[in-house]
Amino acid sequence: MFKVAIVEDDQIISQMYRFKFEAEGYDVEIAENGKLGLELIEEMRPDIVLLDLMMPEMNGDVMLEKLRATSFGKDLKVIVLTNMGEQEIPESVRKLGVSAVILKADMTPRQVTELVKKQLITK
Repeated sequence: MFKVAIVEDDQIISQMYRFKFEAEGYDVEIAENGKLGLELIEEMRPDIVLLDLMMPEMNGDVMLEKLRATSFGKDLKVIVLTNMGEQEIPESVRKLGVSAVILKADMTPRQVTELVKKQLITK
């Protein structure tokens, strides 16, 4: 069973994705900010992370930079899940090796789970 970590401050969104991924047979854990996300990822050792960029306490771009500096997170697959426009996403995020950037408004939960499934198969 694949493990998915969702780092997202919007509880409605994170629960929606949890429900969808669990229905597909994934083990899912959620953190509501980047600080808790780093702790969760270190403990859980997920196969993939869905990461929001705009969060309280520690933004996703800062969390991703810190994650990439760890032994457990340097090669971890990360999909950025955001409402930011393409031009608003910091170049530093792309340079940190994300697998994909998804605009929340552009994809259904089903499409997101399909993308995650494809990313995990190419592991």
